[in-house]
Amino acid sequence: MIQMSSPDITAAEREAVAAVMCTPNLSMGKEILAFEDAFRQRLGCSNAIGVSSGTAGLHLCLRAAGIGDTNLVITTPYSFVASTNVILYERAVPVYVDVDEKTGNIDPQQVRQAISDLISGGKAAQRWLPRKGASTAARLKGVLTADVFGQPVDIDPILEVARQHDLRVIDDSCEALGATYKNRPAGLLGDYGVFAFYPNKQITTGEGGIIVTNRDQDADFMRAMRNQGRAPGDTWLQHTHLGYNYRLDELSAALGRVQVSRLDELLEKRQRVATWYDERLDKIAGVERPYLAPTTTKVSWFVYVIRFDPGVDRERVAQTLADQNIPTRPYFLPIHLQTYMRQQFDYREGDYPVAESLGKCSLALPFSGVMTEESVDTVCRTIQQVI
Repeated sequence: MIQMSSPDITAAEREAVAAVMCTPNLSMGKEILAFEDAFRQRLGCSNAIGVSSGTAGLHLCLRAAGIGDTNLVITTPYSFVASTNVILYERAVPVYVDVDEKTGNIDPQQVRQAISDLISGGKAAQRWLPRKGASTAARLKGVLTADVFGQPVDIDPILEVARQHDLRVIDDSCEALGATYKNRPAGLLGDYGVFAFYPNKQITTGEGGIIVTNRDQDADFMRAMRNQGRAPGDTWLQHTHLGYNYRLDELSAALGRVQVSRLDELLEKRQRVATWYDERLDKIAGVERPYLAPTTTKVSWFVYVIRFDPGVDRERVAQTLADQNIPTRPYFLPIHLQTYMRQQFDYREGDYPVAESLGKCSLALPFSGVMTEESVDTVCRTIQQVI
C-alpha cells in the first residue's frame, strides 16, 4: 500500500536515540542544546528554542509579542488550525485576510489595506472584523503569516507596513523548513519564526518544534515560559512567570539533531519526488500542479497539493484512488468554516471566497522523500484514468 507520508529514518537516528536511553538525562540535557545549536548554525540566527510542538512555539511567540485579551491579529484562513488557535488561547481575535489564488498564501496587498483600515478604526475597520466577537476599538498588535505547503509568504510588503505601525510579525514556517524567500531563509523573515517536526515534515522529532528569532530578550522570556516560567536565576521550585510545560525531551532532540545534519539530503529527496509528479501531471488535462512564485528562491516540499479544474469531481477522484489503496487528503478546510469559528464569530460561506475555492478544489497526494518513482507512476496513472 502507498503511504500518505513516511519519515526518512536511518541507523544514525536510531543510534542517537538509543544512546540517550543509556544516560540518566531524558529531559533538559545536552541533546536539546546540540539540537538548538544546529539550528542556530544552519539559519544564522541568534536564538533557537526547542519546544514540544510547532503549536507550542507559535503560542510562545504570541506571549513574547505581548498579544492578549481582545487584541487583533491579522492572519490567514487557509492554514492548519493551529495558526488561529494560538491567537484564541490568548483571548485575542484573529482577523482574516483572504489569500493569493496562485500560492494559497496570505495576500500581502490585502494585509496592507487591512492594517491601514484597522489602525484608522471606525467603518473602515469594520469590513475586516467578524460579525461578532470583536470591536473596532480593539488594538491591532500583530500579523501571523503561514508559509503554506513549504512556500514562503511574499512578506516584504507586509513587513514594510508592519514596521510603520510597530506590529510584531510571526512567521509560521512550520511547513517550510529549508525554503528561501528572495534568498533569505523562511522563519527569519519576521520577528519570530516557528518550525514543526511532526513525522510528515521535512525533518521529524516525532513531535516537536523550534522557535527562531534574533530578539534576544524575547528569546530569554520564551525559554523561561517553555519551562514552567523559570527565569534565569530561578531555582527548581522558583517560578518568575506563569509558564507552561513546553519542553522538548532529549530523545526527540537527539532524533532531530541527526535529522538536521541530513537536511540537505532530505530536501533533495523530496524535490526529486516533486519533480516526478511534475513531469507526469503536466500531461494530464484538468489538473493544475503547484505554482511557485518568483519570490520563492527555494521551495521546501512539505506536501504535494494539486488542484482540479471546475469540471473535475475531486471527491470521485479521491474515492477512486482510495479504492486502489492510494490515500489522499483535501487541503485545507478553511479555518473560518470550522464549527467552533462559526459559533464564536458567526463566519459564513462566502466570507473568504479564494480560500474557500482552494479548499474545494485542492487535493494532497501521497508524498515523502522515501516515495518511489513506481509509486508516483501508480498515483498519476490512476488520476489520469479516472479523469
